[in-house]
Amino acid sequence: MPIKQFKPTSPGRRGMTGFTFEEITKKKPERSLTKPLRRQAGRNQQGRITVRHRGGGAKRRLRVIDFKRDKFGVPGKVAAIEYDPNRTARIALIHYRDGEKRYILAPVGLQPGDIIHAGPDAEPKVGNALPLANIPTGTQIHNIELRPGRGGQMARGAGTSAQLMAREGETSLLRLPSGEMRRVPSACLATIGQMGNVENSLIKLGKAGRSRWKGRRPSVRGSAMTPRDHPHGGGEGKSPIGMPGPKTPWGKPALGLRTRGKKPSDKDIVRRRYQ
Repeated sequence: MPIKQFKPTSPGRRGMTGFTFEEITKKKPERSLTKPLRRQAGRNQQGRITVRHRGGGAKRRLRVIDFKRDKFGVPGKVAAIEYDPNRTARIALIHYRDGEKRYILAPVGLQPGDIIHAGPDAEPKVGNALPLANIPTGTQIHNIELRPGRGGQMARGAGTSAQLMAREGETSLLRLPSGEMRRVPSACLATIGQMGNVENSLIKLGKAGRSRWKGRRPSVRGSAMTPRDHPHGGGEGKSPIGMPGPKTPWGKPALGLRTRGKKPSDKDIVRRRYQ
């Protein structure tokens, strides 16, 4: 998908880039597949801010995506490729032969009119979902399950894909977009192909207001705060932070500290993303 360059009619427009949306074939979403989306502004169920610098932004509706791809044996026709404001990738509207409609993540090469299938008997072609046990090694895949029946959780962002490296017994070895090598049960479903909207990482917002439309609020340097608000705060003028290395607002080292705790799935990781 081409990227358009804006004319420098203002400082904010200079260097700004955006999508041409040439691949979008339907502007309004399927109403039956959307839900109201209440903005949380980075707050949890107790009302406390757990993610800073979130709030505001354009009003959206949630598109209900079929991550499980559990409609086995029923062919579906790609009716349209749509924009989803809640994710970086594009979504595809599927009309199944039995009359049901669903949204799926749109991979590269999926076009309106294509027929897709799901299940162990599906052919390993772009858009089809089948168990890892039935996918040829070396294939690019996305929307991968961690546990059978749970629904796709890995490789769902724009332009991402994992690669099926090998199979050993009842597990498959995957190379994830981060470079991590991980074992996954071969009964887990995955969709063939690379996620669409590959050029998403090349977009330049150009101005602060465009970031606010996305619901991102400004961040403030810790050294500009008071000592009670941040470990870097305080001092006269532009003083050093006064410590060997930077810290988070909660006093944890900000550089080099591993934050992943012990998890039962650690035994499935063959090679971590960081060596």
